[in-house]
Amino acid sequence: MNTPSTLTWTDALTLNQPQIDQTHHEFVALLNELAELLPTCTEPADALPAYQRLLTHTEQHFAMEEGYMAATGFAPDNCHSKQHAMVLDVMRQVLVHTHAEQDLEPMRNLLPELVNWFPAHAEMMDAALVYHMSQVGFDPATGTASTPALVGAEPISSCGSGSCG
Repeated sequence: MNTPSTLTWTDALTLNQPQIDQTHHEFVALLNELAELLPTCTEPADALPAYQRLLTHTEQHFAMEEGYMAATGFAPDNCHSKQHAMVLDVMRQVLVHTHAEQDLEPMRNLLPELVNWFPAHAEMMDAALVYHMSQVGFDPATGTASTPALVGAEPISSCGSGSCG
């Protein structure tokens, strides 16, 4: 099976939340930048700057979303955050391996996995977060919610969707 290593932005990835949509656009662009670069790389030093940009962006991207979760009532151990932690853990392990072993293969293997993972994550978990943010009237620019009583309710330990356990 040939797995794609680039991701095309489609309307299905748009969540109509400007900060998250912008961050997702940037993530896709950085993912594609790495995908374009990797086939021509023979030395890890050629790919590491692009990979580091992707990793740094992903850390900031997930921290932003987790800040929104914390501000709107998600429990610290919710499944959305756990998925972020797993992805970052793998990305960091690939970075360590690439430096230590001077080996690009794990990076080449990870890229199509991220391409496959991201649309489902955005369409389910991030969409649920955006829906929840709209339900509590959360404004990311000010960090305030217009319905604070909903924010103080039982912390959400799932992904934020009613269909998530």
